[in-house]
Amino acid sequence: MALALGGYFSSGSNVFTASLVTVQSWFSSRFVAVQEFLTAPRDMASLRQRNTELETEVSELQAQVIQLQQEVGETQILAALVDFSRANPENTYKAAAVIGEDPSPFLQYVIINRGSNDGIQRGMPVVTNQGLVGRVDAVIADAARIQLITDPASNVNVRLQNAEADASLIGSVTGDVTLDLIPQDVALEPGDLVLTSGLGGGYPPDLIVGQVVNIRTRDFDLFQQAAVQPVVDFNHLQIVLVIVNFKPVDFSTLKPLP
Repeated sequence: MALALGGYFSSGSNVFTASLVTVQSWFSSRFVAVQEFLTAPRDMASLRQRNTELETEVSELQAQVIQLQQEVGETQILAALVDFSRANPENTYKAAAVIGEDPSPFLQYVIINRGSNDGIQRGMPVVTNQGLVGRVDAVIADAARIQLITDPASNVNVRLQNAEADASLIGSVTGDVTLDLIPQDVALEPGDLVLTSGLGGGYPPDLIVGQVVNIRTRDFDLFQQAAVQPVVDFNHLQIVLVIVNFKPVDFSTLKPLP
């Protein structure tokens, strides 16, 4: 002890300590390596499970975001329709959701979730807050088929607001809408507003239909034609209003016999 306290063993102690530390470090590194090797599969499985759980949570959150966006969109549409109905109190409306479309590429129809049980009848006009959609073509108890103004068989009596002239609005297979039977002396301009005239008893007057975008006139034709851009976006119809207090008039019995 006296020699140790005197520092005579310090060099040997340092060598022994350094050797011991080296041996301990070697055993420690090998132990850690073996431990990691044995626990790695369990950790990987845990990480994979956690990753799967996080992916599931992300998918659920994305679905909730999409649902909330749809609800917000529907709420905005309903609010716009309510404002429209309040601004046009002369009519009585029944809101309906679009639940289907006609699969035929040659027909322009949509299906709504309101039918005869809700007071819907054939011939009733259908609108949105933007303008005219079409009219009820067929009805069952809980659903109805709407013929759009873009349908080839559709024919709407309209008037040009700026030109103060009547015309006929017809659809097409491609979904384009055309003004026909416009007198040659009527001065048409792009941007002219097209409204229902109320003639023929098929629609109430002054429903907005669209705007003139292109005019076709030739000297040897009896009438002018014009392409119309509808105000309603028929590719994104979700909710519509059926005018339930309008009863179409059938003038077929008043037409002269051939």
